[in-house]
Amino acid sequence: MSTKPLRTAKSAAIVAAVTLGATILNAIANVDFLNFSLAPNIASAQDIDEQINIRVYQRASPAVVSVQTNDSTGSGSIISSDGLVLTNAHVVAGSSSVTVTLADRSRLVADVIAFGDNGLDLAVLKIRGGNNLPTISLTSTPVQVGQRAFAIGNPFGQFQGTFTVGIVSRIDRERGLIQTDAAINPGNSGGPLLNGQGELIGVNSAIFSSSGGGNIGIGFAIALDRVKPFLAAVREGRASRTTVRQNPTPSNREPQTLALNSPVINGKLGPGSNVLPVDNSFFDLYAFQGRVGQRVEIDMIGQEIDPYLILLDPNGNDLAQDDDSGGGNNARIAITLPETGTYLLIANSYQARQAGTYKLRTQGTATATSGGNSVSQERFILREEGNLGYGSSVLPSDGSLFNLHTFEGTAGESVTISAVSADFDTYVALLDSNGNLIGENDDASENNPNATLTITLPRTGRYGVIVNSYDKTGRGQYVLTVR
Repeated sequence: MSTKPLRTAKSAAIVAAVTLGATILNAIANVDFLNFSLAPNIASAQDIDEQINIRVYQRASPAVVSVQTNDSTGSGSIISSDGLVLTNAHVVAGSSSVTVTLADRSRLVADVIAFGDNGLDLAVLKIRGGNNLPTISLTSTPVQVGQRAFAIGNPFGQFQGTFTVGIVSRIDRERGLIQTDAAINPGNSGGPLLNGQGELIGVNSAIFSSSGGGNIGIGFAIALDRVKPFLAAVREGRASRTTVRQNPTPSNREPQTLALNSPVINGKLGPGSNVLPVDNSFFDLYAFQGRVGQRVEIDMIGQEIDPYLILLDPNGNDLAQDDDSGGGNNARIAITLPETGTYLLIANSYQARQAGTYKLRTQGTATATSGGNSVSQERFILREEGNLGYGSSVLPSDGSLFNLHTFEGTAGESVTISAVSADFDTYVALLDSNGNLIGENDDASENNPNATLTITLPRTGRYGVIVNSYDKTGRGQYVLTVR
């Protein structure tokens, strides 16, 4: 149960904001729902998006290079006009010189002059005879979850100059990592992650991949908080000139099968485990079959390591992450599954090269059977994947963002509304067709910042669900379900 003090005033402010300029009755009755005042601007907004994309690519792509060694390919960013190139250590480990291909397809030799210490997956090259080369600037603006992110690189070593667009999905400031859903594939390693000004905000370094090695929606970049001290060491001659070769992808193995409600699994992370190059942490990969509406609780317990859990949905999207919700350093994820399919569970260590044993315990709600087939006891009235960010409405009282969704309900029907996000603290409010507040929720529990509201609908008709963030910093993706 939430103890945060903001909600009472916030719910009234939201209702006022939604009804401003038009009644909620008319808004809910319209298919476009709140977009009635924005419709003339949709085309211009799309044009603006395209112009931003074009501007970013034109500014940054001339300074993005392909990096080729005897046995690997990657990408890099030219950061000085005399030819310093920033890339990943795992791309060039074991090489004293490499070939870099510029955007104009000219091929030059570059010497490997520095590596990051303590497992930092960074390296710097110096292009021989470099002079008056295009460069990428490092941003001085703080990165925020929900802002747009752009990647340029050479995926699979065959498609130089490939441009992909997404958002910053999560920031791990302790690890110095930026998580993004912009498509990053093998060969993008070492390339830039950029903001809307074409400035470098991170160095693309790793993906969580399927058994085929492709992108499934989660990429990691090393944040500038770790890049800048390394570059200072390079310029001052303090950086190491050697490194230990790393595995360039975190996993190309089939995941282990995980059965919900099975006996406790005893696992061990250490040499021989999957390695995430971006921070050199170990992890094991599990897969389990889940059903829509099924409640799942997963605990990772460790005395020798600091456990960290990541859950991916059947489409490879980041569904939930946790570090310490299980008490002490133990990790715990408790969530209602949004769809039927194969889920991936990543049992990770929080710190680099942290080795030791752990226990994995899972619980899943029982399902009813019909005709010999297992089916969910719950049905979904609405399931929406949304994003708080560009295009969302703003609550004037505190500057927080919100989106509005609708569904048809029946009088006396009991519904559960859930807004789940790994990026921000969610809040939901339910309004009837007259704009009256029916119910609201901030946190499902003290340890779960995702909002869940169970309520009996007072009448038949259309209802509005507001998905909001706890404060104005909230940005990112979420999944809204009404069941």
